[in-house]
Amino acid sequence: MAETVVTFLLQKLDTFAHEKVKLLGGIREDVGYVRDELERIRAFLRVADAKEEGDEEIKVWVKQVRDVAYDIEDVLDEFLLRFSHHGGRGFYRHLRKIALTIKNLKARHRIASGLQAVRSRVTNIADGHKRYGYKLSSMVDGSSSTSVPVNNTWYDLRGDALLLEEAQLVGIDEPKRDLIGGLVRGRSELQVVAVAGMGGLGKTTLASKLYKDDVVKRHFQHHAWVTVSQVFKLEDLLKDIVRQLFDEMKQTLPQEVDSMDIVKLKEFLAGFLRQKRFLVVLDDVWEVGAWNALKYAFPTNNDGCRLMLTTRNSEVASVSTIERGGMVYNLKPLSSELSWNLFCGKTFQGNQCPPYLEKISKNILKKCEGLPFAIVAVSGMLATKDRNRMDEWEMVERSLGAELEGNDKLQSMKKILSFSFNDLPYNLKHCFLFLSIFPEDYPIDPRKLIRFWIVEGFVQEKEGRIPEEVGEGYFNELVNRSLVQVVDRYDDGRILKCRIHDLFREIILLKSKDQSFVAIFGEQSKALPERARRLSIHTPLKIVDGEYDFSSLRSLFWFGAKDDSIPSFSLSTFFNDGLRFLKVLDCGGANIDTFPEEIAILYNLRYLSLRDTKVSSIPRSIGKLQNLETLDLRNTYVTELPNEILRLRRLRHILVYRYENNFTSSIEVVGFKALGGLETLSFLQSLCYIEVNHGGASVMKSIGELTQLRRLCILQLRAEHGADLCASIEKLRYLRSLSLNAANPDEVLNLQNISSPPQCLQRLIISGRLQILPHWIPSLSSLSRFVLKGSGLQVDPFESLQSLPNLVHVELNQAYDGETLCFKAGAFKMLKMLVIAKFDRLRKVTIERGAMPCLKDLWFRGCKLLEDVPSGIETIGNLEFLEFVDMSDEFLRRLRQQRNDLLHVSTIFIGHETDWGVSGYHL
Repeated sequence: MAETVVTFLLQKLDTFAHEKVKLLGGIREDVGYVRDELERIRAFLRVADAKEEGDEEIKVWVKQVRDVAYDIEDVLDEFLLRFSHHGGRGFYRHLRKIALTIKNLKARHRIASGLQAVRSRVTNIADGHKRYGYKLSSMVDGSSSTSVPVNNTWYDLRGDALLLEEAQLVGIDEPKRDLIGGLVRGRSELQVVAVAGMGGLGKTTLASKLYKDDVVKRHFQHHAWVTVSQVFKLEDLLKDIVRQLFDEMKQTLPQEVDSMDIVKLKEFLAGFLRQKRFLVVLDDVWEVGAWNALKYAFPTNNDGCRLMLTTRNSEVASVSTIERGGMVYNLKPLSSELSWNLFCGKTFQGNQCPPYLEKISKNILKKCEGLPFAIVAVSGMLATKDRNRMDEWEMVERSLGAELEGNDKLQSMKKILSFSFNDLPYNLKHCFLFLSIFPEDYPIDPRKLIRFWIVEGFVQEKEGRIPEEVGEGYFNELVNRSLVQVVDRYDDGRILKCRIHDLFREIILLKSKDQSFVAIFGEQSKALPERARRLSIHTPLKIVDGEYDFSSLRSLFWFGAKDDSIPSFSLSTFFNDGLRFLKVLDCGGANIDTFPEEIAILYNLRYLSLRDTKVSSIPRSIGKLQNLETLDLRNTYVTELPNEILRLRRLRHILVYRYENNFTSSIEVVGFKALGGLETLSFLQSLCYIEVNHGGASVMKSIGELTQLRRLCILQLRAEHGADLCASIEKLRYLRSLSLNAANPDEVLNLQNISSPPQCLQRLIISGRLQILPHWIPSLSSLSRFVLKGSGLQVDPFESLQSLPNLVHVELNQAYDGETLCFKAGAFKMLKMLVIAKFDRLRKVTIERGAMPCLKDLWFRGCKLLEDVPSGIETIGNLEFLEFVDMSDEFLRRLRQQRNDLLHVSTIFIGHETDWGVSGYHL
């Protein structure tokens, strides 16, 4: 991680080194010297990071590098803070003038002295590098400086997996049965069977049992198994495969093989395997690049050949099976029952768990989350504990992270899980380590997480992409590498919530603490740290007397309870030294009644969230936050922003809205009043929800100038806004999500005057009367979610929507006044969810065979004239959930009569709406 910190700092130093300005005094010279020394040191840091746990001297040296990097960052940030206020038009453009006229000699002297001090420390660290250079050089000898040596313990453990008897394994029968079918049946062409999942799930063990299975052995003429790993030599790997194939046939390996280069080896191997039925296992493939390097060595025979690979990276599994055909088997964690059986078998040697240890044991087991390797490791450690010493067991339950750090029996598990972290590029290490700020089992919003990464500076710029798009790529990479688990998805596949495995969390908590990356208040630590760069508060904060230094604090997060009985959250505790570097302040859910006045002096603040608080007004002083990028006031009582918000030219996300139940079985959205001059906020990506009824045409035109918008939500639209609104929407070519809401149910929205709609639009919500369905909607090939409310259309809207290729969610509420609906054969090929609500005149629905083949959820609400269950509904083979709410008694009677036609539907719900939601029963 020191490499990550230094690389991040070097990018910051480059900003100074490359500017064509004369910095104050000797600062430029000092910055240049420090940068050059750290650049030389960085070449050895990755291997030093990997070895520091086993060598105390190197560990101390790495810590010194990390600490001085943090201190240099403090000096640079103080420089920016002191001398970037002036002029109000940016720092570098006026730096020369400021340098000549600045009178703050005390600040200049302190900054210069600080740089001189860290320069001296860097010199000492460089001398230390020379002293320990013989160790570091031996680590990287014969490979590139960025390669991590293979850990022999890791491969010893992988070898142990191959030697396990099948009787010792738990939960292997079902996946083995499914995978044997993929190996010995299916198409005759060469195909890939990929087993994917996070480290410790038992992918290698499962692959080994398949490889040795008698049915599989007899089916294939030739067999080979190689472990690819993170660091491999392609030449050696190919020779190993060839050697195994010849050994299996009891033939002597041709002498020329030893002298072949990679190209010749691939040709030789492909030629040998042509017209032969073979099975080759590529175990532990980490990157798509490894697959690309190997794939052409295997001919695409028509003899039923198979490549089986195991990987932690879902992208590897996806790419390989797409290119060669085959199947991806995502290995799942063990069920609770199987986990308990495995745990007891290892911990109590096959005996039952003593009743007095059962609760503690299950709490410990829960942290393993069905990971077989973790269960075996933890239970092996517990087997050595005295069963009569409940305090020892309770200590493990309370502090499994400390056990991972200090218990030899858990080191192998820690290494296996840590390998996934160590393999990450330096920028992703910061991003993954950042997940340690969240409490255990906390559902993480990916969009919020990416915004955090951006303001922290973890997201690198890429030409042609905005930071949010780059950050989304980072996030997807962590998901692909099985480091982040998906909790819930939208119908269109976007990730709604995610989390990290408890054991991964324990590991990154240890790393975060060791690297001084984040301090956690709560869980094990009940005292504020004396010094921290990031502080995450997980429990209600009770201040204990003491001296705290928050002068280096960059981020402050509040995840404490929302109970009103807890005293109001106060920022004054943290202002003993001004929080001058604070970038992120997330107080969502804190018991705050008024906007904390201290916030106005946080010049460096980039992210401010007061979400889910009782704040009702924002002071004009918010205009001082010149660097603010995200303002999150969701679910507060704020309905108006001061005009000073327009001074915040770096704003990317304005999120000001709340949902209210209006006691008519519907939810109302309350936003904020429109401001004139919005066009000055040219970096805006999200604008939600803006009420335009007071702004008129000028506000509509301003919105059209916000050409970087990805998400736009407008409330209180009126008929006279139509022309200007359409003109503005045409200009928003990057728009992904659009929500339009009329001022009242009788307001008719004219949205016809759009000739070139945003072609990237994925989500469209229109609430208000429409004379006809806008003609441009059927051209939105990217549209995945479509909602119409109160439209009152006279023509069946489904006829226009049925050919949209990516539509997965459709919700129509009071949108159609006709009596019949017909879903044509071949219509809505991707649709997964359909909601039809309050079609007051609807009497008959027909579904032709072949319509909506992917539909899983179908809801009917308040269609009281509907006479019968939709004709042809039995042809939707994937239908899983049917809901009928507020339907007529006659309809429900016929539904019960036709229940046998709906046996393929697992859940049928019948209910009625109340002021508090929907209640009912399952048929």
